[in-house]
Amino acid sequence: MTTAKTNHQPEVLEAVVIRFVGDSGDGMQLTGTQFSDTSAMFGNDIATFPNYPSEIRAPQGSLYGVSGFQVHIGSVAISTPGDNVDLLVAMNPAGLKTNIHAVKPGHTIIVDTDSFSKKNLEKAQYDSNPLEDGSLDNYRVIEVTMTSLTKEALKDVKGLDNKSITRSKNMFALGMVYWMYDRSTEYTIEFFNKKFKAKPQIIKANTIVLNAGFYFAETLELIPNSYTISPAKMRSGTYRIIMGNTATAWGLLAAAEKSGLELFLGSYPITPATDILHELVKHKHFGVKAFQAEDEIAGITSAIGAAFAGDLAITTTSGPGLTLKGEAIGLAMMIELPLVVVNVQRGGPSTGLPTKTEQSDLLQAMYGRNGESPVIVIAASTPADCFKYAFEAAKLAIEHMTPVILLTDGYIANGSAPWKIRRVADMPEIKNNFVKEAKENWHPYDRDEDTLARNWAIPGTPGLEHRVGGLEKDRVSGNISYVPENHEFMTNIRAEKVKRVQNYIPEIKSEFAESGDLLVVGWGGTYGSLHSAVKQLNDEGFNNIGFAHFHHINPLPKNTEELFKKFKKIVVCELNSGQFVQILRNNFYGFDFKQFNKVQGLPFGNNDLIQEFKQLVK
Repeated sequence: MTTAKTNHQPEVLEAVVIRFVGDSGDGMQLTGTQFSDTSAMFGNDIATFPNYPSEIRAPQGSLYGVSGFQVHIGSVAISTPGDNVDLLVAMNPAGLKTNIHAVKPGHTIIVDTDSFSKKNLEKAQYDSNPLEDGSLDNYRVIEVTMTSLTKEALKDVKGLDNKSITRSKNMFALGMVYWMYDRSTEYTIEFFNKKFKAKPQIIKANTIVLNAGFYFAETLELIPNSYTISPAKMRSGTYRIIMGNTATAWGLLAAAEKSGLELFLGSYPITPATDILHELVKHKHFGVKAFQAEDEIAGITSAIGAAFAGDLAITTTSGPGLTLKGEAIGLAMMIELPLVVVNVQRGGPSTGLPTKTEQSDLLQAMYGRNGESPVIVIAASTPADCFKYAFEAAKLAIEHMTPVILLTDGYIANGSAPWKIRRVADMPEIKNNFVKEAKENWHPYDRDEDTLARNWAIPGTPGLEHRVGGLEKDRVSGNISYVPENHEFMTNIRAEKVKRVQNYIPEIKSEFAESGDLLVVGWGGTYGSLHSAVKQLNDEGFNNIGFAHFHHINPLPKNTEELFKKFKKIVVCELNSGQFVQILRNNFYGFDFKQFNKVQGLPFGNNDLIQEFKQLVK
C-alpha cells in the first residue's frame, strides 16, 4: 500500500486545536484517535477530549446525536484540549450547528456538502442552508463532496457494499487533515493492517480513501499551504499516548507487582469506568483475577473477600454504582481491610449524563456511608497521572489497612496524553502488614504504632484464626463487642488511622506565586484548565496569583491552612455546585472561600476562568 507524505515546506505553528464532529456512526472517535496517535508519534504534546452521546446509536442527523473528538497538539506544553477551535471538520449539519460557536472567526471549517440535504437541515433545525445564507462568512469554509468522492475512489474495489463504502468517508476527512498539518498517513495505514488483517478489502478501501483525501487537500486551491507543529521539548524517556482508564489499570498492575500481591478485580460494567475492567482482563499473565459480577454489590463484596484472602482488591464504578457500594465500603472500613474503589465520575444524579464529565461524587465519597466511617479519598488530575494515583491508592490501602476511594472523571478517563513509561523497579516500595506465623499473645487487632494499621492475617494460617464482620469488634481480640466504651474507642482509632495518613502524603504547594492576592484552588480533573488559565495570567503580568491543586482530599495535607494564610483571596473551582469548598469551610474557619462552578457536563473553558480570576484580583 502506498503511504502519503508531504514534500513541501509548511508554515510552522506552535499549537493547533482540531475538532471532528458527526453522527455516532461517522467514526469521529476513531478519526480523532488516529490523528492524536499520529501526532504523538511525531513528538507533539497532546490533550484530547472525546465527547459523544449516551445512547448507543442516537437518531441519525439529530442535534443530540452528535459525536465529537477534540485534540490539541503543540510544540509547547499542552494541558487542555483547548477552548477555541482552529479547524472544525463537520460531517453533517447537526455537527456544524452544535459546534460552530467554538470556532475562531477567520478559521477553517471543512464540511461534507453531500450531507447538507433538506432532510438533514431540518433535523438540525436549520431554517436555511448555512452554506448558502451567508451565516458562515466570518469563517474559511471548505466545501467537499466527501461522500461522493469516497464512492468515486472506491468504484473499482470489489466486494464492498454501499454502507461499507460510505462509512469510509471519515478516512477521507482524516487524509485531508493529515495534509493540512503535515502528518504522514503511515501510522494509520499500519493500524488498518493490524486491526483488519482478516479483512483485506477493508484495509484496501480505507487506505485508498485516506490517501484520496490527502491528495485532494494537496490540490485544493482553498488550502494554499499546510502547517506543521514541531515536536515538543519533553523530558527524555520513552513515551506513549495513554488514556486515563488505561493508565489507572496499569497503575494498579504496577502496585500489584511492587507489593508482590495478586490483583483481584470484582466489578460491574458501568460507563465511563468499564474500560478499566476491559484493560485488566487482558493481563491474566500478570496474575490478574477479574470477576464481572452480576451487580455492583456483588462486585465490591467479592473484592472484600479477596482482600481477606490476601489479594490487592479492586472494584471500579461510577456515581450510581458508588451509591450501591456504600454499605460494603463501610464493611471494609469496619473490618479494616485494604480495598481500592475507583470511581470514574460522570454527570448525575441518577443516570444523569453517563458520557459527560462532572466532579459530582466528592461528598458521596467522603460521607456516603452510615455511621462514623472515614476512608482515604484521593483524586487523579490528568490522563497520565491516573497511573500515579492508582498506584498510590493501592499503596495507601495496603500500608494503612483501610479502603481508599480513587476519584477520576469521564474527562480524564476518556482523554489521552503522552505518558512517560515507568519501570516498576523505580517506583516507591509498598509495605504490607502480613503476619507470617502465629506468635504468643497474637491478636488480630494489634496495630502498628505509627500508622495504627492492624495486622493482616491470611485465613488458613495455623494459629491466626480470627473473626471478621460488620458488627463492632473488641479492640484486641476482634470478637463481637457491645461495650459502649469499646465502640467509642474503635470509632476514634479508625478515624485517627485515616488522619495519620497526613504523615505519609506530600504537603500542598502553590505554583506560580507562593503568596499574593489570589489563590486558585482545584482538585481532580480540572487541573489542566486551571493550570493553563493561571499560567496565561502570569505570562500577562499577574504575578500575584497562585495555584494549588489537591490530590489528597481525606485527609487534607497538613500544611493546607498555612498555605491559605498566605493569600488575600481564595477561589475554589469545581465542576459541581460546590462540594470541595464545603469540605474546606468545614475544616478551616475564618477564610472567605469564593467559589467558581460549572455543571454542564463539560470541562472549564480558559476564557471563563481568566475573566473570573481577573475580576477577583481587581
